[in-house]
Amino acid sequence: MEIYLVGGAVRDKLLGLEVKDRDYVVVGSTPEEMVSLGYAPVGADFPVFLHPDSKEEYALARTERKSGHGYKGFTVYSAPDVTLDEDLKRRDLTINAMAEDQNGILIDPFHGKDDLENGFLRHVSEAFREDPVRILRTARFAARFAKWGFRVAHDTYALMKKMVEDGEVDHLVSERVWSETERALGEQQPVRYFRVLRRCGALARLFPELDVLYGVPQPQAHHPEVDTGVHTMMVLAQAARLSNDTRVRFAALVHDLGKGTTPESEWPKHIGHETRSVELVKALCQRFRVPNEFRDLAVLVAHYHTHCHRALELKAKTLHDTLASLDAFRRFERLEMFLKACEADARGRTGYENQDYPEAMRFRHAYAAACSVDVGVIARECEDGGQKGEAIKEAIRQARIKAIGRVL
Repeated sequence: MEIYLVGGAVRDKLLGLEVKDRDYVVVGSTPEEMVSLGYAPVGADFPVFLHPDSKEEYALARTERKSGHGYKGFTVYSAPDVTLDEDLKRRDLTINAMAEDQNGILIDPFHGKDDLENGFLRHVSEAFREDPVRILRTARFAARFAKWGFRVAHDTYALMKKMVEDGEVDHLVSERVWSETERALGEQQPVRYFRVLRRCGALARLFPELDVLYGVPQPQAHHPEVDTGVHTMMVLAQAARLSNDTRVRFAALVHDLGKGTTPESEWPKHIGHETRSVELVKALCQRFRVPNEFRDLAVLVAHYHTHCHRALELKAKTLHDTLASLDAFRRFERLEMFLKACEADARGRTGYENQDYPEAMRFRHAYAAACSVDVGVIARECEDGGQKGEAIKEAIRQARIKAIGRVL
């Protein structure tokens, strides 16, 4: 029975990063032996065990053989005769196919250390093509390691393109697509994730609403970059710069989906794109079972981002009603997330990357003024006058609008 540290822990250790999760491969053992040593079985599809003390994962060495479509279409073989090299060979990228023995000696049969030093994301073997999740993972690693200049190797791109052409990505389950996408949105440069997917053709299959934005023009006076797809990636880059919150980044990513459905005869204008964006965001979120907190913010940004851009022109009534629609009086954090996404949109244009966004402060001032109204006093006065329900709500609304008007 031999135990090896494997995967991301070895990779991150070589990169000088903090190792957060440690996974181990056990060679030469059986499930019965693992249980007898106090390891708790947790793997449903293949033998994985939790260490009795550290609770870290220990998996028996295994091989996989393609038996169907998608990332679950595998037959797993695990036995004492499976070698470490055989286990590592089934992994996705060479930088994830290294191991370290109990003496700290590196075992690197597929030259992952060389690719780590040269900044390449390269598939281990042709077995890569058998699991479409590996396309998403490769794109996500491109986003994670972009700051070090990592790029996808040419032959790996070619293999990913072939997988897309063969329809393998069409078998990805929605939950896994969203899981990888959400994690990619949390990386330092999430734009790289979507660029890699587009280059191999997977973006058009998985996120056609985003892919169709490329080539759609916008008025050059407001958008020097012109292309809506380019603008969308610039907005996402700005959102990543302004906020670590993946909800803000997702809202920034999908805020302009409606521009992809504007008739060509109306280009480069996109009148009414906000309403169309809302419907497309809802459909995308339903397709991938995106959590409600992501969907709700994205819908609000899609609907009201142009309101925010015109904040310096809006009257007190419109400012108030927009704040109410954002549910800002009960959820101030949502207002802040909304403003961050809108600021990212304003900055996500060529030449505007570092420009101030006073419109956000306008909304904050309006919010502070509205909150200065003592709604309890107004409610009691209305009740004393025999007013109830909607009449009280309207009285509060009017008082807040007046308060906003006084500070504008």
